[in-house]
Amino acid sequence: MATEDEFGRRAARAAELVRDPGAATDLLRFAAALLSAQGQAASAFAALHALEPLTGDLRTDIDRLIPRLSPFLKLVAEKAPPELAEEALRRSAEAAETVRGRLLAWWDAPGSGEDYLSRAFLRPYLAVVTGLSLPVPRRRAPGHCPFCGGPPLLSIRRSAPESEAGSRFLVCADCGGEWPFGRVRCPSCFEESPDKLPVFQTDRHPGVRVEACEVCHRYLKSIDLTVDARPFPEVDDLLSIAVDLWAQEGGFARIAPGVAGL
Repeated sequence: MATEDEFGRRAARAAELVRDPGAATDLLRFAAALLSAQGQAASAFAALHALEPLTGDLRTDIDRLIPRLSPFLKLVAEKAPPELAEEALRRSAEAAETVRGRLLAWWDAPGSGEDYLSRAFLRPYLAVVTGLSLPVPRRRAPGHCPFCGGPPLLSIRRSAPESEAGSRFLVCADCGGEWPFGRVRCPSCFEESPDKLPVFQTDRHPGVRVEACEVCHRYLKSIDLTVDARPFPEVDDLLSIAVDLWAQEGGFARIAPGVAGL
């Protein structure tokens, strides 16, 4: 089960990276605050499960989660960029029926439209229920997470005895789970022709690259853990925001935004 400590370790990593030369300090401070708030939410959801088991189906569990949303949004707003902070505070005062409709709309269409605050709030819920191995009755599009149906956030590579280049895994934007995926394949449109799947890299970030697709014009950030075994790739991702900006200026869109919404 995902615990407050696991999110806390990620928050501590974000705070540590603020000291990295050239780091996007404001984004990292926001990520630390967000991850801390998610840790508190995960602890609250685990406590709910201890009182009465969660089901893994948001439609059943949602009324038990909604009371946690307003305090979560207020914590996020304390360090969020101004526009997002304003949106978080506005949502924190919404009626329960509005909240319910918004969260269920996000739940029913994973990856089809970005609602950053809904994803941020439900991330600890999904981490808790998938950690409990509860079935998550949610649509699973091809290339999406087999555990909860969420879109991929990152591509990572790990050492594998049978492969000099390492094995490729995708990391879920919604629950944080990982699953193996073909090394030369677009997770968005499934293009497999190498000449249509360019890879871009810079000397400044040797363990990071853009895995792009010239067919659907989407991309994933890839972190090679055989080069740099970073403890929390989704947090360390924020050190190479310049790579994302470069890819987006080139006409590619990230499949799912990172922890800080970029």
